[in-house]
Amino acid sequence: MKAKFKPQRILWLDMEMTGLDPVEDFPIEVAMIVTDWGFTEIAHFEGAAHWCSKKMQARFDKNKSFWYGDGAAAREQLIAQNKITKTTKAQLERDILAFLDEYFDDAPILLAGNSIHQDRRFIDHWFKKFSKRLHYRMLDVSAWKVVFEGKYGKKFAKPEDHRALEDIRGSIQELQYYLKKVKR
Repeated sequence: MKAKFKPQRILWLDMEMTGLDPVEDFPIEVAMIVTDWGFTEIAHFEGAAHWCSKKMQARFDKNKSFWYGDGAAAREQLIAQNKITKTTKAQLERDILAFLDEYFDDAPILLAGNSIHQDRRFIDHWFKKFSKRLHYRMLDVSAWKVVFEGKYGKKFAKPEDHRALEDIRGSIQELQYYLKKVKR
């Protein structure tokens, strides 16, 4: 008989990418927060990979609707970050795996976040060893958003910083908001 999936910890993740196509676009920034089920932060991780500046700018230009306007300030911060970081994608994945080794055992890890399926597509494409550590089940806060907005007209005002660590904290706050509306 197969053991039940009962994770003790949650891996919250957000990535900033040049766009939404996991093959043509690429991950720039990765942040993670480990929590328990009380959503107490146990540890966090931030990392960034260096990319060719011309390729990065070309992808930003291709995805203008997202990265220009409300995302312009974050785009400029990510471009500046890219100029100073020397971390390769391979090194970033090794850093991620070392972080996971410190806070999780060998059991598959529960991944959580807003629209986390999109981040997972990038993980599956760009970080294959990281992908193998993850459980197929995910805690997607955006599913809660759809139900609460559609059925109950309740909306959480989540800040849209377009920076990975701040976005994760917003996702955790958003799930806590929805859970307060649920009666036991």
